[in-house]
Amino acid sequence: MKNMAHTLREKEKLILRVRRIRGQVEAIERALTEEKDCGDVLQLITAARGAMNGLMAELVEDHVRFHVLDSARKPTAEQAMAADELVEIVRSYLK
Repeated sequence: MKNMAHTLREKEKLILRVRRIRGQVEAIERALTEEKDCGDVLQLITAARGAMNGLMAELVEDHVRFHVLDSARKPTAEQAMAADELVEIVRSYLK
């Protein structure tokens, strides 16, 4: 459980995000079933992709901060700055 401590601490928040994403994917399915305009379907897909990317970015950031940086050994300022840069790169890539 130690390896997943950060996800357990944020479990409810993460589950709520996943449920919102599920709702967005269900909206895509409804739109396709109801033969909605392709522009509307594409907009729904874009929103779901954005939500999924946001979740991914959050989990990658937590992974870097809790697993790549060893908090028990107090990361150096240089390591912390490199981690911040990596997180920003990942976030900008996932936008």
